[in-house]
Amino acid sequence: MVHSKNMSWQAVGIVALTGLIAGFAHAAAPSADEAAVRAQTTDWVKAYNGGDAKAVAALYAGDALLLPPGAPGVKGRAAILEFFTKDVANSKAAGVIFAVAPKADVGVSGNMGWESGTYTVTMKGAVVETGKYLSVSRKKDGKWLYLRDTWNADAPPAPVPAAAPPAPKK
Repeated sequence: MVHSKNMSWQAVGIVALTGLIAGFAHAAAPSADEAAVRAQTTDWVKAYNGGDAKAVAALYAGDALLLPPGAPGVKGRAAILEFFTKDVANSKAAGVIFAVAPKADVGVSGNMGWESGTYTVTMKGAVVETGKYLSVSRKKDGKWLYLRDTWNADAPPAPVPAAAPPAPKK
């Protein structure tokens, strides 16, 4: 009798564990929207490294807010285009290549999505910056566009140089 009770609890445990594993497997399967949010970042990197500021800005909603490190927020697609026109040109001239790690976290709920991950910036083959980013996107008319976008370096900002001491009075 005791043996059969243990077997029934074991069977219940196996069924529960199997259901739990199946639930995790189902939850882990990426949705088409999650894939589209990831593709948005892939398109951003390709356009940025290709020197195409217009293509970068086109990935942002008209009312998007760009939050670059060490600078004021940039509101609206036109201002974002202006920001990236300068930024992309400077990066291209310096030989900068921007890359994101392939294992970013992505989530989608309704018409809102987010992605967070890490990035690496190289210049002439040498790593000059590593950091992390967070982007929030909105799906409108079947297309995902950035609504908020921010990033920051892992290293602290460079120290501000000390002011030179005043010249001695004569």
